Amino acid sequence: MTKRRPSPTPRTLWSPSDDPDRLMLDYTVGEDRLWDMRLLPWDVYGSLGHAEGLRASGLLSNSAHARLRAALRRALREVEDGVLVVDLVHEDAHSAVEDWITQRHGVAGERLHTGRSRNDQVACDIRLYLKQQLLDLHELGADVADALLAFAGSNRTVVWPGYTHSRRAMPSSVGLWAAAHAEGLLDTLESLPALWARVDRSPLGSAAGYGVPLPLDREASARALGFAAVEHNVAAVQLGRGKLEAAVLAWCGELGHDLARFSADVILFSAAEYGYLVLPDRLATGSSIMPHKRNPDLFELTRARAASVHGDHASVVLIASRLTGGYHRDFQLLKEPLFRGVQRTREMLSMLAVSIPSLAVDAAACGAALAGDALATDEVMRRVEGGVPFRRAYREVAAELKDGAQFPAPGRRELLARRRSTGGIGNLGLPAVRARVRARRSWGRAERRRFEGALRRLAGRGPEPKL
Repeated sequence: MTKRRPSPTPRTLWSPSDDPDRLMLDYTVGEDRLWDMRLLPWDVYGSLGHAEGLRASGLLSNSAHARLRAALRRALREVEDGVLVVDLVHEDAHSAVEDWITQRHGVAGERLHTGRSRNDQVACDIRLYLKQQLLDLHELGADVADALLAFAGSNRTVVWPGYTHSRRAMPSSVGLWAAAHAEGLLDTLESLPALWARVDRSPLGSAAGYGVPLPLDREASARALGFAAVEHNVAAVQLGRGKLEAAVLAWCGELGHDLARFSADVILFSAAEYGYLVLPDRLATGSSIMPHKRNPDLFELTRARAASVHGDHASVVLIASRLTGGYHRDFQLLKEPLFRGVQRTREMLSMLAVSIPSLAVDAAACGAALAGDALATDEVMRRVEGGVPFRRAYREVAAELKDGAQFPAPGRRELLARRRSTGGIGNLGLPAVRARVRARRSWGRAERRRFEGALRRLAGRGPEPKL
């Protein structure tokens, strides 16, 4: 058996030993280097914001600040170009950035960690990462909602059976079905501002959870980074670790809920036994042995990814919810399920935004499925309108069904006309739902301008930060 060669001893920012045990270092670092590559640009941005706070606090002279800012901006370009990476000689993103700055700029790099801990540093990195991801997911969710509403509009008069208990129940329509999934997504998108307000608070200055004995201007670093406020109580930052990640994944899970149920319907209704929906060949997969197969793999994997996001959420909850107050190294293992769940949600939204417009509808198959039992409730209501009490009409129709009665299918126009109540198949109210999508996009654009504008200023790609 080949023995695994130990990795180079990483340079740490904390080691109490000149010769730390390599197995211990490998075990404690784990896969953190891999996941921290996603945080690397945000660690640089966070350091730029921290430097602005140090200057505003009088802890960094204007000349020292200028040198440190120039070094960090160069580091950001190196990250973007793939030159500055988290390597085997680094423990994490924080040590990679500080090591790069110190090797090239000496004292400027040594001043970088003044007034902060890796604990508030990583909390800041994660919140910056989440702000970008949430804005992207919000925009992709609006894209899917728009695609569903366009599909609903194109098929608003195509009637088919609605189902309860997987049995035909009452007349429905393709438009009602698609618009319902759009409104479900919108409900989740409209809940983002409450979650956003929690993510949009800067943890910088909380250090290891108890602040620092320095006159830090926490608000200055928050403004520089585009945060709306600071996380007020310094101890609350570490108490909230895991809780915030869980809230984000719960929100992603809500998006996945609607995407999974939509996908399950597409899988079912595009099967030959139903034939209501038609999946184009370019969005289907085949079989290595059965040449006739056209499989809805993308929808099956959406259903599975949605379930996996719930698993990621459960991992975060289980890691974080049994800990005492303060910082724990357990928090390191929150990164993997968080990043994975966010990425899965992005993949689902991106795929469905592309695939929904390509779905086709077999209107003849949909209409032919509306016969017999599915029209029983319509017959009850027809008799009610003629003056028969509802319960008597119900019993009469039930008895006739047992005797094999078949009720004539009303025409499509009649089916729609008899359902003009708000939100029914004859009154989908799509303009009002589209207005909700526009409102979501407007909110997202405003928050993105504020956030990305702050980042551009820190990176020297816009007006200088105003403190």
